[in-house]
Amino acid sequence: MTRRGPAGFDEVRPGPGWDALPLPALVLDGQGRVAAMNDAAEIWLNLSRTSTVGKPLEGDEMAARLRVRPSLSPLICRVMRSDEALYHPDVRFEIGDRAGGHQDRRAAVHAGPAGQVGGAVTLLLVPLDEAGLQTQNRAVRTAARSAIGMAEMLAHEIKNPLAGIRGAAQLIGMNASPDDREMAEMIVSESKRIVSLLEQVERFGDTSAPNLRAVNVHDVLEKVRRSAVVGFAKKISVVAEYDPSLPDALADADQLTQVCLNLVKNAAEALKDTDHPAIRLRSFYDHTLRLPPDEDDPAGRPLPLQIEIEDNGPGLPPAIADQIFEPFVSGRENGTGLGLALVSKIITDHGALIRVDSRPGRTVFRISLPKA
Repeated sequence: MTRRGPAGFDEVRPGPGWDALPLPALVLDGQGRVAAMNDAAEIWLNLSRTSTVGKPLEGDEMAARLRVRPSLSPLICRVMRSDEALYHPDVRFEIGDRAGGHQDRRAAVHAGPAGQVGGAVTLLLVPLDEAGLQTQNRAVRTAARSAIGMAEMLAHEIKNPLAGIRGAAQLIGMNASPDDREMAEMIVSESKRIVSLLEQVERFGDTSAPNLRAVNVHDVLEKVRRSAVVGFAKKISVVAEYDPSLPDALADADQLTQVCLNLVKNAAEALKDTDHPAIRLRSFYDHTLRLPPDEDDPAGRPLPLQIEIEDNGPGLPPAIADQIFEPFVSGRENGTGLGLALVSKIITDHGALIRVDSRPGRTVFRISLPKA
């Protein structure tokens, strides 16, 4: 519903549950003006509804009381154009008068279309404390460190004696009865499988830095797409949606290829029992996205180049969705759980980000890279 607000502006009142929301929330109209804000937003932003509704969130009229860094305008415009929900992991809100003293607050911002108002956008602010600024990124880094430690231990403790077991089984099989020979061959086969697993694990022990240089991400994605359509994804529709104006990324081309190939293979595996299976490879530019600030980079490193790998499969199992980048966590039968852990290590070494958004019918892995 709406009601006549300040200066004749039609204030939106989304519903009786609006003010009961425990998180700050706002509705912006098609011109970026605040059309509604709940009680939590008034308190958190230290702004009264009466003095805020009808004014642009980032306009000159609000600049004395609120500054938003980075600007949310590009994010809001994309939501209006695409009618899809978007997210920024860390936005700083400078609240109060610069001269008279102000405070900084940070929040993850979820933006989505407000269906009841044409062109309107709903903003949901999830406040971040210092311990939570880099939660997902820290989880990825922790997964990488855990995998490296596990790799060093397993490679040393298992691989060498395994070669002796395999050799002994081959000798036994040469002079054994048919039944015993079958058992010996099974030992050899399983030993080979474990060796293959350990070779994947050993990759985590490589602490050399990636060979970063200017890379055309479309060259990488096309190489992966061609490999998929002639191999493991023959019966799957693999669609490319590239932004041709995208500049080069700063990346290791071979490692980035490995990451994308792994993600596409995982998507193809997830689509085995899906009607009309499809994988979408997408690239686009988002200059609002950056790493959370830290001591080395107080402004936060920009990560404007986006790669998305999307499938229309059943989604990640809820039981492991939050640990998908941890080593030895897998949603597939007989899966090693090492593929995504290796992906997380490579992306972390690039100083980049990887995130996943999954629900039944749509799983999207997004890689955010720096510009060369």
